[in-house]
Amino acid sequence: MSAPQLLLCAVVLLLVGCASEPMVMQLDAPQNASARLFPPPQTQEEPRYRYLGQLLGESNFKPKDGGGRKLLAWIAGLGEERETPVTLQRPQSGVVDAAGRVLVTDVSRNAIYVFDEAAGKLDVWERASRRERFAAPIAIALGRGGEFLVSDAELGRVFRLAGDGTPLGEFGAGVLRRPTGIARDAQRGRVFVADTHSHDIKVFDDDGKLLATWGHRGEGPGELNYPTHLAFADGTLLVTDAMNARVQGFDREGKPVLRIGQRGLYVGNLVRPKGVAADDEGNVYVVESMHDSLLVYDREGRFLMALGGTDVEASKFYLPAGVWVDARNRVFVADMFNGRVAVFQFLGGK
Repeated sequence: MSAPQLLLCAVVLLLVGCASEPMVMQLDAPQNASARLFPPPQTQEEPRYRYLGQLLGESNFKPKDGGGRKLLAWIAGLGEERETPVTLQRPQSGVVDAAGRVLVTDVSRNAIYVFDEAAGKLDVWERASRRERFAAPIAIALGRGGEFLVSDAELGRVFRLAGDGTPLGEFGAGVLRRPTGIARDAQRGRVFVADTHSHDIKVFDDDGKLLATWGHRGEGPGELNYPTHLAFADGTLLVTDAMNARVQGFDREGKPVLRIGQRGLYVGNLVRPKGVAADDEGNVYVVESMHDSLLVYDREGRFLMALGGTDVEASKFYLPAGVWVDARNRVFVADMFNGRVAVFQFLGGK
């Protein structure tokens, strides 16, 4: 066999080997370990959060053994004409399912990005139904039986997806004006949807039947002014009452029981609150988009600390949107105009 034939055989073998090469998901993270701690060590306060890295898209998935792929690129010249990688564009909100998949809504890409660590792959779900693509998917929540619920502000409905992204149905047509935030009470099978332009929260059962409407436009307790993001924790529905510059908490009957934040100029005040979430140790997280920060409060609404700040560097934000927490108390922030999701680990402590 001639030398060119041997080289061709080697390339073919490498192609076959690399085609089935397993991939692993990795968070892009800074090299300086001390830069990952908040508050930073020099403050002599006990660190409460560690910055783990960021989700960007396909670049988070690396070959388990990258040597063969590098050699293949060198031999075959694959690095000269590469397709543009799939990346987040304007992430809005997200959720983590029982399998550890991180699902992120993207209002620019009009799709759901699925970061599947176990399978080592990134999927993009574009279809809201069999007839329609997503137009402006704002929020996503876990539904019953492993389903997902996605609110689309432009389409004016909530869409149900199977665990593999297959459209299963929808609800809210003719009832919702501009659905944004969505959350679910798994114990009672209730789905809460923030109807931003109606200035209220609409409560549905798991079949999509409207059961109740909470709130109306105003500034008093229980009244709302352009509500957006939602989270449900410990029997309390947390509502970002955006134009009232606060977060309100409602009990299961719709009674206001909590207020977090107020309009002001100091750190801990709210100007343009967006995403809201809670962990299982009593911390409430609120995205303050005007000042590009993530504010941390206790469950009584007392301000604890802030993370972030305006920048493109790791662990900082540029017009952040949603925030969500997984079962491991990892805190995810949709850093919208930086086109990424920042990931922090809550370390415990009060």
